[in-house]
Amino acid sequence: MFTAQNTLSKEQTLLIVYFTIIILFFMVFGIIFFIAFQRRKNKLLVEKFKSEQRFNEELKDSKLEIQEQTLKNVSWELHDNIGQLLSTAVMQINILSTRVDPNISDSIKDVRALVSDSLQEIRSLSKTLNREVIQNIGLEKSIQVELDRFEKLNFLETEFQITGEEITPNPKDEIIIYRIIQEFLSNTIKHAEASHLKVMLQYTSNNLSITVEDDGVGFDIESVQANSGLLNMKSRAALIDADLIYNSTPGKGVFLKLIYPFKNKIQ
Repeated sequence: MFTAQNTLSKEQTLLIVYFTIIILFFMVFGIIFFIAFQRRKNKLLVEKFKSEQRFNEELKDSKLEIQEQTLKNVSWELHDNIGQLLSTAVMQINILSTRVDPNISDSIKDVRALVSDSLQEIRSLSKTLNREVIQNIGLEKSIQVELDRFEKLNFLETEFQITGEEITPNPKDEIIIYRIIQEFLSNTIKHAEASHLKVMLQYTSNNLSITVEDDGVGFDIESVQANSGLLNMKSRAALIDADLIYNSTPGKGVFLKLIYPFKNKIQ
C-alpha cells in the first residue's frame, strides 16, 4: 500500500514538473515572441516615420524648386527681354536727341534719364528675384540691396542693424529667410504708407533673430489671418522650423520677428 502511494506520489510530482516545464516553455516562447513582435513593430514605425520624413522633404524641396525656378524665369525675362527693350529705347532717344529742336532737348534728356533709371531698377529687381545671385552675395548683402533700392526710389527711409558674429545658414534655408523678408518689404511698399522701415539681424550661437518693422498705417491682424502674404510667410517659416511672430495695430505699423534655429541647419 505504501509503495503504491509512493509511486503515485512520484508520478504526480513528475507530472507537475512536466506541466511546469511546459508552461515555462510557453511563457518564455510568448515573451520572446512578444519582444520580437514589438521590435518588428517599432522597426516598421521607424521606417514609416523616416519614409514620411523623406516624402515631406522631397515635397518641400519640389515646392521650393518650383517657386524659385518661376522667380528665376521672371528674373531672366526682366533682365534679358525688358532690359534689352529699355536699352534699345535709350539708344533711340540718344539718336533722336541729335535731331530735335534744341528747345525740347531738355525734355528729351529728362525722358532719357527716366528710361535709364527704369533700366537700372529692372536690373536691380531681377537680381533680388534670382536665387543664384542671392546665394552668391549672401543674406545680409541681399537685404541691403533691397533696402538701397527702396531708398533710391524714394519710397521710404530704411535702417539696417546687425549684431553678433555672422553665421551662415543652410543655403536652402537662407533663400527662404530672404523670401520671408522680401514678402514683408513688398507688403510695406504696397500697403503700409510707411515713411521708415527698420531691419535688424541678431546672431547668437543658437539662432538668428530677425526683426522687421515699419511705421505705416498698420491693420487689424484678426481681419487678415487668411491674407495670402501672411500665409506665405508662415508656411515658409514652418519649412525651416523657424518661429514667426507677426503683429500689427491700426495706426501703429507692422512688426515681424523670425527666429531661425542654427541646430542641424548649418552646412
